[in-house]
Amino acid sequence: MQAYIVRRLLALIPTLIFASIIVFATVRLIPGDVIDLMLSSNDIGADKKSRAQLEAALGLDQPVLTQYVRWMGALLTLGSLGNSLWQSTPVMEEILHRLPVTFELGLMALIVALIVGVPIGVYSAIRQDTMGDYIARSFAIIALALPGFWVGTLVMVFPSIWWGWSPEVKFMAFRENPVGHLVQLGIPALILGKAFSAVTMRLTRTMMLEVLRQDYIRTALAKGLAGRTVVMRHALRNALIPVVTLVGLQAPVLVGGAVIMEQIFVIPGMGQLLLEAVSQRDYPIITGVFLIVGVAVVVINLLVDLSYGLLDPKVRYR
Repeated sequence: MQAYIVRRLLALIPTLIFASIIVFATVRLIPGDVIDLMLSSNDIGADKKSRAQLEAALGLDQPVLTQYVRWMGALLTLGSLGNSLWQSTPVMEEILHRLPVTFELGLMALIVALIVGVPIGVYSAIRQDTMGDYIARSFAIIALALPGFWVGTLVMVFPSIWWGWSPEVKFMAFRENPVGHLVQLGIPALILGKAFSAVTMRLTRTMMLEVLRQDYIRTALAKGLAGRTVVMRHALRNALIPVVTLVGLQAPVLVGGAVIMEQIFVIPGMGQLLLEAVSQRDYPIITGVFLIVGVAVVVINLLVDLSYGLLDPKVRYR
């Protein structure tokens, strides 16, 4: 297994380099120019002299390839993602300050999805074509049909109109107010995990139905094992392998959903940082956020692959 992990980590390097090249070049294709925004915000005439001075000060007067080589050199030698074009603060410092918030929001949404989706999927499979099964499948369809941004907007607006209450918009750190912090992140996490729980439920149900029809399940039941034991110890374990794969595939979706939820509920995470950077054309922050997200997605998928061995003893890593 150690050799397998080393090979996967080495394969991570060219993947991230290729991704960084794409992101570095793509963000500069966004309509609008950061120099124009700076000149207009400072009420400075956009003459050639002031523009050239600002480009030189920010290092934007060099070709894109030169900028990339310089940025990659700083990353490999110093571990630096550069400085923000607007605040001149280190990008790594900004990301590390906001990363735990986004990570916590995504983790809570994932927990909600698994706690809701897996048990309902199992129940729906073992009670196939009963009223409970129909209700569970209807729940999944409704959860998929309701967009998260729409539900989040309703939660922000209508409770304040009807009951004079709305989610807290001033961020509360966990160490200052643990209960308030969990409630503040719990609401968007429930909304974010809603659609994922529906997908998880449908996949769990489908895989459980397939596994329950296998010969070894019928043999276990014929030998007199209790139905609960057969379902929990034999069927569910094999049915969860595709569900675990789904977790790895949904990681980028959770990050993308976190961007919207953080904006709606005014949560100072990486999603809000990314939107602010895009509106200001702050290239180093945009590139840094996408690079960190890419690392997180690759690492999550590696953990998913390693978890197969825990679920299925037949899996071997070479």
